Amino acid sequence: MNYQKFLPIAREAALAAGDLLHHHFSQELVVDQMEAHDIKLELDRRAQELIEKKLLSHFPETAIYGEEGISGDPNAEYRWVLDPIDGTVNFFYGIPHFAISIALQREKETVLGVIYDPMRKELWEAVEGGSVTLNQRPISVSKRTQLSDAVLSIGLSKSATVLKKALPRLTDMMQRARKCRIMGSATLDIAYVACGRLDAYIEGQINLWDIAAGALMVKMAGGFVDLRPHAADPYKYSIVASSGAIAFDPL
Repeated sequence: MNYQKFLPIAREAALAAGDLLHHHFSQELVVDQMEAHDIKLELDRRAQELIEKKLLSHFPETAIYGEEGISGDPNAEYRWVLDPIDGTVNFFYGIPHFAISIALQREKETVLGVIYDPMRKELWEAVEGGSVTLNQRPISVSKRTQLSDAVLSIGLSKSATVLKKALPRLTDMMQRARKCRIMGSATLDIAYVACGRLDAYIEGQINLWDIAAGALMVKMAGGFVDLRPHAADPYKYSIVASSGAIAFDPL
């Protein structure tokens, strides 16, 4: 199956949303909801609406599964999995580490991914059966083989159960790896794994829209992805996305 026809529109949608975010970065923002550990912005909704409009105008038969809402036929052959701002808290606080993630799934298997960092103007693209690139140049995962040389990114859920399990492991890895980072955007960090900047991204409880595009990229770039439905919440997952050259146990 040739999925290449979907890529130009997904790219166009990501770039358009990126322009919107870049324009509003460090500007006054409308907050829809302020939670203990998260922030929901009016701009999240507006960015997803912009992406949806572009995608559905060309592919009206597809469904949308996104952080800011779900629409279309849930049994459609194709669905777009969207996160209009992964790293909203970073964005709100003026920290330029966030990204737009767009994935296309066919029968719930990811076949295309686009990730865009509008602050650095970096665009990752992957199409099953084709190539995985950063700004149109082929990429591959890190070749480092020793944990002592590795830089890891860790995502920490706010769930007490997940934290209880993850913190001892984080302590162990902080002592054994070159560095561990907690950067606040799973989408962007997994893209960094795909292009070899990071050696692994690890998180015990995360949403599909944060990881669908990046997971495809890591696999296509020669890496390894261990993605498992969360035991207590079937709509969340645990993930280890790595170069594959260093072994990590699943969370």
